[in-house]
Amino acid sequence: MTKLKVAVLISGGGTNLQALIDACAGDDFPAEIILVLSNKADAYGLQRAKKAGINTSVINHKDFSSREKFDQKMDEVIKSAGAEFICMAGFMRLLSEWFVEKWFDKLINIHPSLLPDFKGLNAQKQAFDAGVKTAGCTVHFVRKEMDEGPIIVQKSVEVKKDDTADSLAAKILEKEHEAYVEALRVYCVR
Repeated sequence: MTKLKVAVLISGGGTNLQALIDACAGDDFPAEIILVLSNKADAYGLQRAKKAGINTSVINHKDFSSREKFDQKMDEVIKSAGAEFICMAGFMRLLSEWFVEKWFDKLINIHPSLLPDFKGLNAQKQAFDAGVKTAGCTVHFVRKEMDEGPIIVQKSVEVKKDDTADSLAAKILEKEHEAYVEALRVYCVR
């Protein structure tokens, strides 16, 4: 089986990255992670990648005069690694329109809400504060507008009376791990 070559963009701990690493370790999974790229040198997800034997790269966005110049450097590194597809897994940077267009329909993101509701930062707290009965996560194709784009997979969780914003976020994160693996598989076998 020819596996899709994937780059994963991270900025932090990398629990969604770990879910993808674990899935890709299976012989029958249709993708392989060939690069983990972070904009932060201290992102713990880099350690997860190294432990799994995956190449890593760090590009500090502060070293560039514009978002597009940073994105052009990322594109260069991603292409030279041989990646065909990109998963954003807790990558806390908005991408330039140039980058989004260059990777159109080959760039996905996970967001901790049932889009189109609760876009942007602290989506879990937004959902909790709004008093919703159901929350969740969405894996979607990236478009130039933040948290927009065709939805691939959504997973929901029940918001219980004894939940807090933190407990809700933890429940959503568990669903994120399932949703991201499912979305990557769906993309590969479509």
